[in-house]
Amino acid sequence: MTALPDFFRYNLWANQCLLDTCSQLSDAQLDATTTGVFGSIREILMHIFSSEEGYVSSFTKTTPMPPLKEAGAFVGFDELRRRAELSGNALIAIAEQRDLSETFWLDGGTYECQAVIVVIQAVYHAVDHRSQIATLLTLRGIEPPDLQAWGYNDALYAKP
Repeated sequence: MTALPDFFRYNLWANQCLLDTCSQLSDAQLDATTTGVFGSIREILMHIFSSEEGYVSSFTKTTPMPPLKEAGAFVGFDELRRRAELSGNALIAIAEQRDLSETFWLDGGTYECQAVIVVIQAVYHAVDHRSQIATLLTLRGIEPPDLQAWGYNDALYAKP
């Protein structure tokens, strides 16, 4: 047994913390951007969770309807939380149950990789974009949530 599912438990926790913080922002703060990041906070959040749906789809060959990537506009924090929980729990299950040596053909069959590469990309992608949101928050004088492993550990073992 590996600890790989723990990476996805952490990922879901970090996504939920980020959504909690961002849901308190004004429209101006959510729509602000800067050079060097993917887009506005709203755009990055939509991108994170539509990508997670895509990673899950690589394994399950199913996609929530409608796919988040086709939403066009920001779907709101309640819907993002719901999608984050669905994709997050699916990624945990994939890490627990799937054979990650399986060969995948992605991008319409033009890109070959082992399933483990999709898993690694899912972890990398989320960390990268959460960091971009933290940058946007910091540039606006807003304290980003502590999404380090230490914060996750503290949350796991917090005393009520």
